[in-house]
Amino acid sequence: MGEMFCFQCEQAVGGKACTKVGACGKPPEVSAAQDELTAALTSLAKTAEGKTPDSSRDGLVMRGLFATVTNVNFDNQDVKGLVEEVRRETRRLGGDTGFKVASLWQGDPDTVSLRSTLLFGLRGMAAYAWHARVLGYTDAEVTGWLYKGLREVGREHSVAEWLELLMEFGRINLKCMELLDAANTGTFGHPVPTQISTAVEPGPFIVMSGHDLLDLKELLDQTAGKGISVYTHGEMLPAHGYPGLKKYPHLKGNFGTAWQNQQQEFAGAPGAFIFNTNCLMPPKASYSDRVFTSAVVAYPGLRHLPETDGRIDYGPAIQKALALGGYPARQEFTGINGGKTLTTGFGREAVMGVAGAVIEAVKSGAVKHFLLVGGCDGAKPGRNYYTELVQKSPADTVILTLACGKYRFNDLDLGTVGGLPRLLDIGQCNDAYSAIRIALALAEAFKCGVNELPLSLVLSWYEQKAVCILLTLLALGIKNIRLGPTLPAFISPNVLGVLVEQFGLKPIDSAETDLKAILG
Repeated sequence: MGEMFCFQCEQAVGGKACTKVGACGKPPEVSAAQDELTAALTSLAKTAEGKTPDSSRDGLVMRGLFATVTNVNFDNQDVKGLVEEVRRETRRLGGDTGFKVASLWQGDPDTVSLRSTLLFGLRGMAAYAWHARVLGYTDAEVTGWLYKGLREVGREHSVAEWLELLMEFGRINLKCMELLDAANTGTFGHPVPTQISTAVEPGPFIVMSGHDLLDLKELLDQTAGKGISVYTHGEMLPAHGYPGLKKYPHLKGNFGTAWQNQQQEFAGAPGAFIFNTNCLMPPKASYSDRVFTSAVVAYPGLRHLPETDGRIDYGPAIQKALALGGYPARQEFTGINGGKTLTTGFGREAVMGVAGAVIEAVKSGAVKHFLLVGGCDGAKPGRNYYTELVQKSPADTVILTLACGKYRFNDLDLGTVGGLPRLLDIGQCNDAYSAIRIALALAEAFKCGVNELPLSLVLSWYEQKAVCILLTLLALGIKNIRLGPTLPAFISPNVLGVLVEQFGLKPIDSAETDLKAILG
């Protein structure tokens, strides 16, 4: 087994880097191929500068960056195929394909840190841009910045220049999240508060995990009338809130908890499982015959669903679900805290629809603080902090949440305050855009800045989409964010010092200590 170097996710070995095999299960040869792909994309971006824009090339850049996000593509041959596609396009444009990625991870520690932060942010933004693109929504500035960012990653800059690039990127990523929000809500309507069961009904079923709402719609279309129930998993949970998806009667509920528990929760389950984004863990042999990948996701030995005219054919998964037959009787499952129902759909339109009640609850003193507890979940110890933080928050606190970190507490019954549910699930990680809009609306209502609101952000991170969201929050000037369960391995001590000094970024402590500091 060869050597590798990867420190892009929260589970980097020893808090430093994975050098033998990825904590995610990524083997060294795939890591090397992904580094090759990054180098090839950098060369293509340099070559494409000044050239006539090309939609097909744009899609290739987005797909290439997306494929390097943690837990997306574990298939060496698939990644190498992408490398060759990118190099062919570079040669077609008359460019040089000789850029070596090793130079990205070498040199002054602070430069490597800043360069890596921009690169990882680009990977996250590319995933969001891809999801918007498949719904027919693109933005020339967002797409152009993917090229610009890749070019800048391959250049040298002073620390001040790197920091300015990161802030510029954060502002562009806000535009990208706005684009994806427009794509999702324009296609499926604005989410509405919706309660979801964690039980599984008898009969054949398919579980879809990931972020891509169009993929779920097409699965629902292709399974209609076939006696197959469809369940969401992980980051697909918020799909239940969209009117254009909740109208399907065979979209039944949510299967399991967060992505990192799938190896236990899928074992023995007589259904088919589909992964369309970065939620896949190496499947165990006991259930690998019923796991399918789609879109940018790939894993050696798993069946990748075929595409026709750019859209996915779910036939193989449908046939597998029918053959397995599902459970003979209703199965009662729960969240990690024993709850049997989950609620989602509190996007910005739903929350702003009751803005008057929210404002009145704050003015009357019924609500004293808002806690945004959101981000990625993961397997590393220390994430029970987020459960404790929510459980121990006082009854006059409203909890806003998004992304899969919410599975640590989203089955808790926290009751209501001022006539509002205390726990408001805003949606997927990309729905940080909704959270930002809610915060800005509150600031406007109270005639103050966001940093002056009774609002505190306590974030969990795991992968690169969390990186691009954090950079957006910093670019907006939002301060005193608490981040955990550990700080990124790619943030050098000096860069951390700058982030602490300029933005008040803080590592999490204990739930009790942080609540005391937050609530005074």
